[in-house]
Amino acid sequence: MTSETLAADSVALETLKSGVDLTLKQLSAVFEKGSFTPREKQIILLAASVENNCNYCAAAHSQIAKTLLRTPAEVIAAVQNNTPVPEAKLNALVNLVKELVRERGYAKEKTIQKFLAAGYKKEQVMELLLGIALKTISNYLDHISPTPLDHAFAGESK
Repeated sequence: MTSETLAADSVALETLKSGVDLTLKQLSAVFEKGSFTPREKQIILLAASVENNCNYCAAAHSQIAKTLLRTPAEVIAAVQNNTPVPEAKLNALVNLVKELVRERGYAKEKTIQKFLAAGYKKEQVMELLLGIALKTISNYLDHISPTPLDHAFAGESK
C-alpha cells in the first residue's frame, strides 16, 4: 500500500465518520421532537438495542430509563428479558418495536392493531421507525467497533 492510498483511506474514513455522526444527530433531533413521552422514547431505544443485541446501548438506555425517568425496574427487566412488560401500553410499544427490528421493517397487522388499541396513533408507527433507524445505526457501529461498558452502566449489562 502506498502512502497516497493510506492517505486516501484515512480521508474516506473521516468523511464516512462525519457523515454517520451528522446522520445520527439529525435522526436524534427529529426523534426527540416527536410525540412519544421521554420514557417511551427510552423504551423504544432500549427495545431496539435489546433486539439488535447491543449490550452497551441496552445497558445505557436501561440506566437512563431507571435513573432519570424513574421507569420501574420490572419494566426494564421485561424489555431486557423478552417477557411481557407489566404496563399494557408499553408492552404494545415494545412488541411493535421488537417485531419491526426482528422482521426488518415488517410488522403483522395484529401487532399494529394492538399498538393502536393501546392508545397510540397511526402516525406514531412512522415515528417508531426514526427511533429504530437511529438505534440500529448506533447498535451496528457498536458491533463493528465495540464500546467498553462504562462503570455506571455495568449493573445493567447482560
